[in-house]
Amino acid sequence: MRITNSMMSNTMLLNLNNNLRRLDKWNKQMSTGKKFTMPSHDPIGVSKSLGLNTAVAEIERYKKNAEDSLSWLNITESAVEDIGNILQRARELAVSADGTETKEDKQKIKVEIDQLKEQLIKVANSTYSGKYIFSGYKTDQKLLDNNGIYLIDSKNDEKMEYEVGTAERIDVNTLGHKLFGIDVGSLDTLNTNEAAEGNKAQLIAVFDDLSNSLDTDNQAGIEKALGRIDEHMENVLQIRGEIGVKTNRMEMTINRIEKDVINFTELLSKNEDADMAEVIMKFKNDENIYRASLSVGAKVIQPSLVDFIR
Repeated sequence: MRITNSMMSNTMLLNLNNNLRRLDKWNKQMSTGKKFTMPSHDPIGVSKSLGLNTAVAEIERYKKNAEDSLSWLNITESAVEDIGNILQRARELAVSADGTETKEDKQKIKVEIDQLKEQLIKVANSTYSGKYIFSGYKTDQKLLDNNGIYLIDSKNDEKMEYEVGTAERIDVNTLGHKLFGIDVGSLDTLNTNEAAEGNKAQLIAVFDDLSNSLDTDNQAGIEKALGRIDEHMENVLQIRGEIGVKTNRMEMTINRIEKDVINFTELLSKNEDADMAEVIMKFKNDENIYRASLSVGAKVIQPSLVDFIR
């Protein structure tokens, strides 16, 4: 086959372009830090990255849900703790009115009991991010009015759930009627059945009855209030224990999710991040090849007809 100058020039240009294409590949990896930027660069790698990115995004969503649920539980636990403290103080006051106190002293105790009742109602209407935490699904409505009357129906199935993993959910809200009870005529037995709008909260009724007993110097009523307060204190402790168990579970869930995020991010990095040391080494190697090909190419093109005649 006859070799012409044009054929040599074309071959040289083809090789130059191949060398330049490799330089461009390493240059892109150095500037982006990624092994590939287009699906055509590595179809299998891109497909794997899409799957890993989807998994990381899903895990991040679970983490946010878990953190939100933990915040809700913390706020609820704080409110329930306040209720326990109020009951403890009310019990101390009731014990102090042991029959040796004067009527005037009992009037002073009554004033504090009334204040504690108002604080109970305030706690019953506690909010988190503008949502009433004891109102079930009706988080935009208060649970109790100023007299301790339910402003909403409170149903057992109004559980707020957060999705914190694949097929893993947790309910975080404590229903108001489970905590404050319903006054259905007897204060001696704790009643935590579903509440209807207009029902009176049993715990508030206990405080009202204690206040009336103090006001009328009814010692039997005061002593009866002690047993009722004890029963509600036990209920509050049980609910607080349930919240504590859920809080611990959420803290462990968040720790697990954070480990999952690290593991998946590491896999993603291994799949798509460029090894800069290797890339730079290959870039320098191909740069030398390119420079050599340019030098050789210049010598191939240089002997023209004019050079020959000259």
